[in-house]
Amino acid sequence: MEVQGKIKMIGDTQTFGSNGFRKREVVVTTEEQYPQHIMVEFVQDKCDLLNNFSVGQPVKIGVNLHGREWVNPQGETKYFNSIQGWRIENLAAQSQGGGPVPPADQFEPAKDLNDEDYDDLPF
Repeated sequence: MEVQGKIKMIGDTQTFGSNGFRKREVVVTTEEQYPQHIMVEFVQDKCDLLNNFSVGQPVKIGVNLHGREWVNPQGETKYFNSIQGWRIENLAAQSQGGGPVPPADQFEPAKDLNDEDYDDLPF
């Protein structure tokens, strides 16, 4: 799955427990009729993927959905979901290639061709 939008916020890397578990959160705002603010967490070595990104950049993030079940001390079952990122791409770098090519019907036909011109290509 993928989440696409502009980076709204990048959090600092947090370290938990004696085992050194690391987590870093990023919020991406989707660009659709009703924009959504999606929080994606990167864990362990994936935290470093966010080092080269900044607020306002358009990105595409590869994500996995995770869910878990927890029973509280009163015996009630609760469910929690998380969105975990594993890849992030800068979309601005991809779009700097000169923009989209217009459809063929928007080009004017060549007017300086005559029957004497021929194609000497071997294929």
